[in-house]
Amino acid sequence: MSLINIEALRATPLQTDPYDYLVVPGFLSADALQQVNRDYPAIDTAANHALENLSYGPAFEALMEALCSTELATVLGEKFDMDLASLPTTVTVRKFCERTDGNIHTDHKSKVITMLVYFNEQWDHPEGQLRLLRSKDDIEDYAAQVPPLGGSMIAFRRTDHSWHGHTRFVGERRMVQINYLDQSPLAVAAQRISRFGTHFMKNVLGMR
Repeated sequence: MSLINIEALRATPLQTDPYDYLVVPGFLSADALQQVNRDYPAIDTAANHALENLSYGPAFEALMEALCSTELATVLGEKFDMDLASLPTTVTVRKFCERTDGNIHTDHKSKVITMLVYFNEQWDHPEGQLRLLRSKDDIEDYAAQVPPLGGSMIAFRRTDHSWHGHTRFVGERRMVQINYLDQSPLAVAAQRISRFGTHFMKNVLGMR
């Protein structure tokens, strides 16, 4: 049995304000969430970690296979009227948030669609909730706010105005991010360079 609820995704309408996105509560069931969290990677730093650099248990592995499946890419692509199944992807995993996270941004230009899946079994904080913004200058000017509650999924189309961010939060904030990329080798290389630059500035140069 699949750990993800494809039918919930099929039933979710695409929103267009302030840009194309959809939110799917219950994308993972409570039972699936517990299984995956038991097998979640042992991460002790506030950073995005490439999936291939992590160790994890069988339930988490099964979830990654489902999230990277052609079936999911096809259904998600239908929502955004795109052929996502033919595009390369990157997968990053996160467990902790620090005070410098959440800055307003649009995502790298090599990304076509960003998908986020959350894993915290409870979220009682007003901070740290993803905001889909109307501008690059005001974290309070948002069209939608999505708490990072376990089992929820959000996906959005990357554009030059796909501004998003969250208010400052320090603590555990579990998330997997899957990006469908422009299929040109140049775009894939640019994304990897961008990720390396962010890692270098934060973890080597100490720019927080």
